Amino acid sequence: MFDRDKWQEIFSTIRKNKTRTILTGFSVATGIFMLIFLLGAGRGLRNGMTSVFAQDATNSMQIYGGRTTKAYKGTPEGKFIQMVNDDFLNLKKSIEKIDAISAMSYIPGAETISYKNNFGNFNVSPVHDTYKEIKNFEILKGRFLNQNDLDEHRKVVAIQDEVKKVLFPNETALNKFININDIKFKVIGVFHQQSFDDNSREIYIPITVAQKIFNNNDHIRRISFTLDNVSVEESKNIEQQITYKMAARHNFSKEDKNALWIQNNIENSQTFAGLFSAIEMFVWIIGIFTIVLGVIGVFNIMMIVVRERTKEIGIRKAIGASPSSVVGLILMEAIFITAASGYVGLIAGVGLLEAINQFDMIEKIYAPAAIYFIDPQVDLGIAVGATVVLVITGALAGFFPARKAAAIRPIEALRDE
Repeated sequence: MFDRDKWQEIFSTIRKNKTRTILTGFSVATGIFMLIFLLGAGRGLRNGMTSVFAQDATNSMQIYGGRTTKAYKGTPEGKFIQMVNDDFLNLKKSIEKIDAISAMSYIPGAETISYKNNFGNFNVSPVHDTYKEIKNFEILKGRFLNQNDLDEHRKVVAIQDEVKKVLFPNETALNKFININDIKFKVIGVFHQQSFDDNSREIYIPITVAQKIFNNNDHIRRISFTLDNVSVEESKNIEQQITYKMAARHNFSKEDKNALWIQNNIENSQTFAGLFSAIEMFVWIIGIFTIVLGVIGVFNIMMIVVRERTKEIGIRKAIGASPSSVVGLILMEAIFITAASGYVGLIAGVGLLEAINQFDMIEKIYAPAAIYFIDPQVDLGIAVGATVVLVITGALAGFFPARKAAAIRPIEALRDE
């Protein structure tokens, strides 16, 4: 393997066929580069979408009111479907397999929040205590809302860590009072929450307090719930049940798709998982096909080498060279061209992914859409696998030319010349 004379012969042959070798090597390098880069890009998209879905439980569903697109039994076209507390209670009682359910209300007008001389505009969301089981976030200090807070209409809040940085940059937030539209609320907890961008700054208050103090009504903006161990088909059936129940309660056609909008994360997560699996399979097919074309190029160049060196190989065998030594020489050259070219493509692919990853970190500060493309990379297993594929394909590319070279008879080789 490390015979100096053999390596000198290999490099001498490569120099004689410089153009063919470079073009063939470029084909192999391109195949590995495309495979590594496309797999890494696919992983980045998968990571981004996984991060997006991680903000909500994957077994959750959300219901939003929409506008009717057709008149139905006295309900005019264009009517907004305003959900209320009774809708929440009805669904809570009537839908089987609901694990946790929470409604979200809203606060009309500007939400100016302050503590002493620190001010900020944050998203204040009135919710039930069960919202923590639907929205994935981590309690850092204190606690989240509980049922007593709702029943007793306590003016308490749980704030995101980003809010804490603005309002309480140099002190603890727990048990301090912040002003929300000139009404004091006690901070009972600080949490961390994954978000689409770094500008997410959430504050949660009891929905009963918001409806009593700010809204003076029982309006609901969204109903969210998780389902216990259901399949995609079961979730679709539940989605249909909700549509029929809400259509009967609000007097709109159950066929009106715009009257109610239901986000089914169970179905969406499976759809995206299948989509990215298909993308990865497609990438593998493209990469392998390109590598095969490169290997065919290596095979052709090795056949040319054997044909050009027929007399030399015949003389070698005439003076005692064994068939195995001839085979070894041709195989070494084929494996070297394939492995060296592939390694260049591997390094180029990984390097480009790393450059994109570094740029992506900067881009997220300025472009919220970058959340959909996170940490593009290939794992060590794929890199090692690509290297093994290179060695195997290189050996295959050189095997048949090497066998042909080993079968050369010295007398025929000299006579042909």
